Amino acid sequence: MSALSTDPLVPVTLVAGPESLLAERAVAAVVRAARAADPDADVSHTTGGELTAGGVAEHVSPSLFATRRVLVVNDVQDVSDAVGELLVEQVRAPAPDVHIVLVHPGGVKGKKHLTALRKAGVHEVGAERITRPDDQVGFVRAEVRRAGGRIDEPAARQLVDAVGGELRALASAAAQLVSDSADGVVSESVIATYFEGRAEVKGWVVADRAVEGKTGEAVEQLRWALETGTDPVLITGALATALRSLARLSSVPRGQRDADVASDLGVPPWKVRILRGQLRGWSSDGLARAVRAVADADLAVKGGGNDPTLALTTALVHIGDARAQQPATT
Repeated sequence: MSALSTDPLVPVTLVAGPESLLAERAVAAVVRAARAADPDADVSHTTGGELTAGGVAEHVSPSLFATRRVLVVNDVQDVSDAVGELLVEQVRAPAPDVHIVLVHPGGVKGKKHLTALRKAGVHEVGAERITRPDDQVGFVRAEVRRAGGRIDEPAARQLVDAVGGELRALASAAAQLVSDSADGVVSESVIATYFEGRAEVKGWVVADRAVEGKTGEAVEQLRWALETGTDPVLITGALATALRSLARLSSVPRGQRDADVASDLGVPPWKVRILRGQLRGWSSDGLARAVRAVADADLAVKGGGNDPTLALTTALVHIGDARAQQPATT
């Protein structure tokens, strides 16, 4: 993802990519800068299909009122060849105090015009989708800072898990969490509370605290999760998955790259770093005992027992005891 230049008031800006939030922000940055330079700046919006050669000439001709002007062209892939040539000419020989923002949603349509604009040296801002989990976490942390708050990496990952990878939803959640926080700190507990309706998130919080040896916190999270309607099966599922991942990681040869480990375990690379930290303090025998404890709890919550809460609490205590055995090394 490219960033805007220090001064976005260049003659022509190409915003290319399918991520609408980033595209909107890039356009807004140019408009904001133009109005900061000239409060009376004229801003016009059109689409590539509507823009004519005469319209381009009108927008770039000298203003009778000497005001700065911004022309935003959405769907620039739809411009005609004649209009495309005029836009390229504006890159090469720009009109004074005129700023054109060309928004392209990505894809192959209009590629000829994009190639010509790039060859002419157009200023380009990327608006590509952010799909890698690490990048989504980075986006969340930047959004929290943008809103004036603070968030650490585990909490940012928890927010991505809770909300998903859609940037607009992540940005909205980050801003809301900072706004609702008394000190601007967005913690894992704040996120868990805010997204209490998402049962899968609550299950993973219980599992993470359990395998980290924080039995008291795990039990507290378990009770809260069950009180707010989380199915006990989701808890046992999260515990089983967490322990299986640690067991598989414990058998990985030393020195293997995180990317290769992630591929072997079927998890994203960022998760490997978390798993390595969680594995510290575990022995192979301890992991085996913990897995058996979760299997017993799973049987109980699926009908083999009368008290799912007791079964799960017992499993958490057994996991904590199993972790206290001689630790494995990573």
